[in-house]
Amino acid sequence: MSYLKFDKIQLANLEYSLNREILRSNRGGSFCNTTIIGCNTRKYHGLLVSPVERFENRRYVFLSSLDETIVQHDNEFNLGIHRYDGDIYYPKGHKYVVDFAADTVTDILYRVGGVLLRKESLLVDRKEQILLRYVLEDAHSPTKLRFRPLLAFRDMHSLTRANLDANTRVEAIKNGVVSKMYENLPALYMQFSKKVEFVPVPDWYYGIEYPKEQERGYDYREDLFVPGYFEINIEKGETIIFSASLKEENPAEFKRMFTVQLERRLPRSSYLHCLDNAAQQFIVNKNGETEVIAGYPWFGVWGRDTFIALPGLTLAVDDAKTCKAVLDTMINRMEGGLFPNMGSRENPAFNSVDAPLWFFSAVQQYTAYTGDKSAVWKSYGASMKTILNNFRNGKLPYHIRMHDNGLIFAGQEGKALTWMDAVVNGVPQTPRTGYPVEIQALWYNAVLFTLELAKAAGDKKFIGEWKDLPELIAESFVKKFWSEEKGYLADVVNGEAIDWSIRPNQVFATSLPYSPINDEMKKSVLDVVNTQLVTPRGLRTLSPEDPQYAGAYEGSQELRDAAYHQGTVWPWLLEGFSTGWLRVHKKSGVAYIDGLLHGFEEEMTQHGIGTISEIYNGDPPHQPKGAVSQAWSVGALLTMLKLVDKYSE
Repeated sequence: MSYLKFDKIQLANLEYSLNREILRSNRGGSFCNTTIIGCNTRKYHGLLVSPVERFENRRYVFLSSLDETIVQHDNEFNLGIHRYDGDIYYPKGHKYVVDFAADTVTDILYRVGGVLLRKESLLVDRKEQILLRYVLEDAHSPTKLRFRPLLAFRDMHSLTRANLDANTRVEAIKNGVVSKMYENLPALYMQFSKKVEFVPVPDWYYGIEYPKEQERGYDYREDLFVPGYFEINIEKGETIIFSASLKEENPAEFKRMFTVQLERRLPRSSYLHCLDNAAQQFIVNKNGETEVIAGYPWFGVWGRDTFIALPGLTLAVDDAKTCKAVLDTMINRMEGGLFPNMGSRENPAFNSVDAPLWFFSAVQQYTAYTGDKSAVWKSYGASMKTILNNFRNGKLPYHIRMHDNGLIFAGQEGKALTWMDAVVNGVPQTPRTGYPVEIQALWYNAVLFTLELAKAAGDKKFIGEWKDLPELIAESFVKKFWSEEKGYLADVVNGEAIDWSIRPNQVFATSLPYSPINDEMKKSVLDVVNTQLVTPRGLRTLSPEDPQYAGAYEGSQELRDAAYHQGTVWPWLLEGFSTGWLRVHKKSGVAYIDGLLHGFEEEMTQHGIGTISEIYNGDPPHQPKGAVSQAWSVGALLTMLKLVDKYSE
C-alpha cells in the first residue's frame, strides 16, 4: 500500500485535487511542478522548468504540459486538462484518472473503457531532462497514443502570449523533434524511446488560465504553443518513454536511464522518508558550488534562509559534507561582513542584518556535529572575525552597528532588515528599526561561540579584544528587553520606544546555546509564547489578542504582505521554540514537542505532497499558504526529530 496515494473519488473532485501539488527537483536547478491530476494552476507549473545560464540562471518554463490521447477504433480520449475562461476545464482528462501515487516517482493510472495506461515521471538527476514512462497495462483492441506538447519558453515569473516572434517550426531529430521558439533561449529536444511519427500542426492554445495566480491578484491567463502532435502505436504490456531535454539525447538509453534513476530514489514510504526526500529537493550542485533553494516554486537562493535551514537539511540527515559545501559557497559570496540575502549573482541585495548572525549559528551546529573546532576555525575563523569587527566598528550599511551598550542597532527608513521584511507600496509592514530582540540574542551567541573557538585555537589577540563584551551584552539585554511584570521579552527597543507586541522572535533567546537570560526567564518566555503563539502548524507571528493581528493570509499581494508577519503561522519557528522548550523541560517536555512534530504528518497529503508549506493561516484550521515547499520548514522538522531523539534518551 502506497504512503502517498489518492483514489478516483478524490482525484475527480477538482476542489480537492487542484489544491494538491507534486514537486520534484533535480539538484541541478530544474524542477517539475503541477497538480496531482496534471492541471497547471500556477504560472510556475510545468513539466520542465530549468535555469538558463545566459540570464543569470533564472528559471524558464520550457515544457508546460504534455497532453496524451488514447485512440481506439478512431475514438479519441484526451487525458489532458486545462482551465479556460468561465471556469471551464477542457479536456476533462481527470475523469479517466483512477489512481495516483507518489512514493518513488509520480505514478498515475488512467482507465478508458478496457484500456489501462500507467504514466510515471521523473527528473533526471542534475540534468535539464524529464522522462515520462508509459506502460499499456491492458487493452483489448489496437491502441494508439498521441502526444501534444504545450510549449511556453518564458521566464517562470512571467506569462506568454501568441506572437509573431516565436519560431513555430520544428526540426526532426532521432525519434522526435527539436523546437527553438526564441533565438536567445535553449532549444527543447522532445524524443521517444522508439520511432514515432510527428504531425506538424502548429497552433496556439489561447486563454489558458491559472486560478492560483488569479487568487493572488496576478495576471493569470496565457497562450501556449503546440507545434503539432506525436503519434505512436503501443501494444499491451509495452513500455514507451518520452524525454524532454535541453540537449539532444540518445533514445536507446531512455529505458536504462529511467531504471537507473529509479533505483537511486529514496522511497517516500513514511513520514520520515518524506522529510528526508523533501530536504534533498532544496540542494543544488552546479558549477562547483552548492546552494540551498529557499522554497518552491518561486524562491531562489536567499542568504538568511540558507543558514537557518542548512543544519536541518544536512546535519539532521547526517550529511555534514553538503553542509560544509554550502557554507564554503556562501563564504565566497560574503562582502564586508554581509551575505547576499536575495537577488541575482550579478546584482545581489545585502539587506539582511541577521543573515551573518545566522551564519554563526549554522557553523556552531556544524562544529557540534563534527567536533573539530580546529578545522572549523581554520575554515571560517577569519570570516567570523571580519563579521564581528564590522558589526562592532559600524562598517556596515543601513546604520548597522554595535552601540556602547554592546547591543546591535539596525534600521533605515523604508528598509526592513530582519526576517520580518514584508513591504507594501514601499512601506515596511514590520520595520523593527532599533534593537530587534533576536538580533541581540544571535549577536550574544555569535560573540561567545567565536570566543569558544578562539580559545581552542589559542588566538590570544581576539580573546583579549572580545572577552569582556558578553557580560556587557547580557546586562544591557536584560535591562532593555525583560519585563518581570509581563514575563516576556520586548520585540524591539528603539530609544524610549519599546514594542511589547507578543511575537515569536524572543524564542531565540531561549534556544541558542549561549543565552543572555537565565532559565527562569526562559521558562516564562516559553510559557507566554506557548499560550499566545503556538499552533499545530508553527508559531504565529503576532498574538491573536493584538489589534494588528491578521488571521488569514489571502487576497491581493498588498493584503497578503500586510498579513505576512502579523499573525501568519510559520513552521520554521517551531525549531527555536522546541529547542528552548527541551532545554528548559528536558525529558519531561519530549511528549509535547513530539506531538507537535508528528502533527505535521497529515500535511504530507495536503498542499505540497510529501513536503511542508511555507506558511499557514493564523486562524484555525490553519490552511496551508504560500510556497508549497519551503526549505526552513522542512529543516525545522528534521531538526526537531533529532531533538526528540536526543532528549528521549
